[in-house]
Order: sequence, then C-alpha cells, then structure tokens
Amino acid sequence: MEVLQKIPHDTSAFTQGLELVDGVLYEGTGLEGQSTMRALDPSSGNVQKKVDLPQDFFGEGITVVGDTIWQITWRNGVAIERDRRTLNEIRRVQYQGEGWGICDDGKRLIMSDGSAKLTFRDPKSFTETGSVQVTRDGKPLTQLNELECVGGKVWANVWKTDEIVRIDPANGQVTDTYDLSSLKPSGPDVDVLNGIAHIPGTNEFLVTGKNWPTIFRVRFNGMGQD
Repeated sequence: MEVLQKIPHDTSAFTQGLELVDGVLYEGTGLEGQSTMRALDPSSGNVQKKVDLPQDFFGEGITVVGDTIWQITWRNGVAIERDRRTLNEIRRVQYQGEGWGICDDGKRLIMSDGSAKLTFRDPKSFTETGSVQVTRDGKPLTQLNELECVGGKVWANVWKTDEIVRIDPANGQVTDTYDLSSLKPSGPDVDVLNGIAHIPGTNEFLVTGKNWPTIFRVRFNGMGQD
C-alpha cells in the first residue's frame, strides 16, 4: 500500500460512512447525540455542510444514489433518505435488524449488519431483494462495517481490525485482504479504521478512522483498474 497524500480530518467525527462523488466527500458519523451527515472539501478536509441526526439516533453507513443520500442507523431500524445538495431529510424508511455499512453498485444497494451477511436492497424503496454470505478461506467473515462498491466488487472495513477486504458479491468470497495497520495514528481518543471512499476514475482511495486526525489517500499494491 502506498500513501499518496494526507488530508486533515475532524477528530470529533466518529466516522461511519465515507463516499466521494462529484468532488464532494460525504461523511456520516455516529454515536447517540453526536451523529451527523456532512459534506467535506476532499482537498482540505474542511466541513462545508453538516446536519445533525435526532439525539436518539446512532448514525452508520451512507451512500449516494443520484441526487439523494441514504444514511442508515445502527439499532434504530431507520434509513434516512437525504437531499444530496442540502443534506436535509426527504423521508425515512424502516428496516429489520442492525445497520452497519452500505454502498450502491449502480443497480442495487448492498448493506451489512454486523453478521457475515450482505443484504441487497432496492435503491428507491429500500426493500430487501436478496443476500449473500461472506466467507474468507471458507469461513464466515463477520463484523463487516463501512462498505464501498467499486467495479462490481465490495470493499469493506472489518470492525476492530486494521483490515480492508475486497468481496465478490456474486458468491460472497473475499478475494483480497489489505492490512492498513501502518496508518493508525497514536492517541488516546483514536478509534478503529473505518471509512473507504473510492476516487472515481482512479485506483486510489481515501481512507480514515473514527476520531482520526487524518484522511489518507492511498493506492493498494497489486490492484488493477477493475
């Protein structure tokens, strides 16, 4: 893995979702009473816009779909659809189980819930359309957190680890594992690696963690343009 750039990151952000679209870095943050939806300048890390979630909501993953953003919640069972320009709420949709990470592969939403299962959902209605079990070396891989859909594959943070895995959603198999432990900053308040944003048109990513002071622009070794 090669580090290409370091960008400042708000250390108060408990990062749960990260996605770069049309030159805007969208970030969803968690913790009850502190959850937000943000729009950042990816070159400086500056927060350009921020909307708070209700006090009892624990924000989780986000993904951009057209002119809207889906933001899921941990145990509230609610997905919030937002206007991408203003970040304001459009509507809320209920779902069963926990919400961890989410991404849009261009045809469907793919969502994680802490188990080894990835659930497929309709991008407009949010209804479940199928699922796949994720395995690495034949064993179920649980605690898949923030997700990023890139080129038909799913990239996922594995909670409580410094690993990012690449998953083939057709069969649930992990095809690559990347160790990002070298990026982890020191400090008493620094939490786990979480947040993967693909830089469109490149084989580079922005990655960060919960309460990290830095967003890293990285390239993974041995990764083609797929």
